[in-house]
Parts: sequence; C-alpha cells; structure tokens
Amino acid sequence: MGILFGLSFPHPYINESRGIARALLQSSVVALGFGMNLHEVLKAGRSGFIYTALGISFALLAGLGLGRVLQVRGNSSFLITTGTAICGGSAIAAIGPILQANEEEMAVSLGTIFILNSIALLIFPPIGSALHLSQSQFGLWAALAIHDTSSVVGAATKFGPQALVIGTTVKLARALWIVPLALATGALMRRRLKKTGGSSRLRIQFPWFIAFFVLAAVLNTYLPAFERPAKWLFIVGRLGLTATLFLIGSGISRATLKEVGWRPLLLGVLLWLGVGLTSLYFVRTGWIAF
Repeated sequence: MGILFGLSFPHPYINESRGIARALLQSSVVALGFGMNLHEVLKAGRSGFIYTALGISFALLAGLGLGRVLQVRGNSSFLITTGTAICGGSAIAAIGPILQANEEEMAVSLGTIFILNSIALLIFPPIGSALHLSQSQFGLWAALAIHDTSSVVGAATKFGPQALVIGTTVKLARALWIVPLALATGALMRRRLKKTGGSSRLRIQFPWFIAFFVLAAVLNTYLPAFERPAKWLFIVGRLGLTATLFLIGSGISRATLKEVGWRPLLLGVLLWLGVGLTSLYFVRTGWIAF
C-alpha cells in the first residue's frame, strides 16, 4: 500500500516521513525484544556470527568490484555495498556522514536499497514456501539476504514464529558490524583528509536500539511477573512495524526511481542476487544451519 501511495501521489511530508520511519522502526524492534527469549537470542547470535562475517566480506568485495566494472560514480557504490552487506538504510545512514557523501549520493543509495528491500519483503515468503524451507532455514536466509531489519522481520513474521526469532536475532547481530565498518571507514577517511589537508573530525553512530532490544529480551526472560505487559508490547511492536513498512513504501516515488538511474540500480540488483542466491544455496545444503 505504501509503494502504491508513493507512486500515485506526491508525498507532502517526505523528509518527516523518513525520520518517523527510522524512529518507529527502532522502537518497534525494541518492542519485539519483549517477545524473545534471551537464550534463543544468544544461540542465534552465536550461530550467525561466522556466517555473518563471511557474508559481509563476500558482499563488500563483490560490491566494490561490481561498482568499478559498472563505473558507479562517487560514494554511491560503497554506500549501496554496505547497505547490502550489513543492514540497508541503517548502514547507509551511519557510513554516509563519515564518507561526507552529498544528498544526491545518499538519495540514490537509499532509493536503490529501499526499492530492492520492498521487493524482498514481497517475494521471499513465497520463495521459501515453494522451496519447502524450514522456519530456521528461512530465518537465516532472510537475515543474510534481505537488506533492512524491517523487511527481515516482516518477511519472517509471515513465514512463522521460529523464523521471526532466528531472522531478527541474526539480523541484529549482523547490524552490530556497522561499528567496526564505521571505524575502519573513519580511519581511512582521516588518513585521506590528512593527506589533502581537510578536517579529520568524523562522527560515528552506534546503533543503540540493538542494546535496548537485548535489554527487552532480558526482562522477558528473567522477570516472570513482566510476562503480561511484555506480550502486549510485542504486539505493539508488530503493529509499529506494519506502520514502518507503509512509511518506507510511501517514500518510493517516480522521482526516486528516475533519480536512482540504471547503474546504481543494476549494481544493487546484481549484488543482491549474488548474496541472496549464494546464501540460499548454503542454507539449503546445510553448510549454514541453526
């Protein structure tokens, strides 16, 4: 519905909508923590660590190589690559200021990721059902192959409760890689700025909502008296996620599609297909398992 709205009508509050969507997404993820058992969260996080490290390394190398081949201009190639490798818009929002990316580069990168993110939300559950993936297999695949946390949670919710737990926790563990990547990017930028005589003061954002998600899971696991309010908060989180997905979809307009252009979009599609098909193969063959 959000995509149909964005393509049919001019959005009167596009900038405000993006800010609200980001805040609502983070709040909803924290609320979803009240439906998680900490033991399951830790198990999923440990199991997904190696897969995440290998997946991110593959995506970064493939994305930067494709960016050069397709001659994607400026910082857009690196931003699209980090968005695909880690966690979509959150990674782009964290890395963009470090790269000193301009508004056009940010818009192109976010537009590419949001378009593919919306497609993934729609097509992943039917593909998982057609391939007879188990809930744990689908949760892992969604966490490794879908860009944004919102769409991972949305697709996994539709597939089943176990897929939701595994998909959410592995994806949030993946999102933590924003920090080392931001630090490494910041170090390279400082070195480059020193050589050119520019300012070396760079801000690095930590995804604090992940820490609050873990705190919510702790309360749900170790405070039995909190069971009833935790259940309602979990429901509120799922409703908030639905609203978030509408806001994200409404931000995709015809102008956004034109602004993205074919080179960055082709880069995003090829990289996404590479990550998605590779991770699906390893999940189905049992090389990646929970």
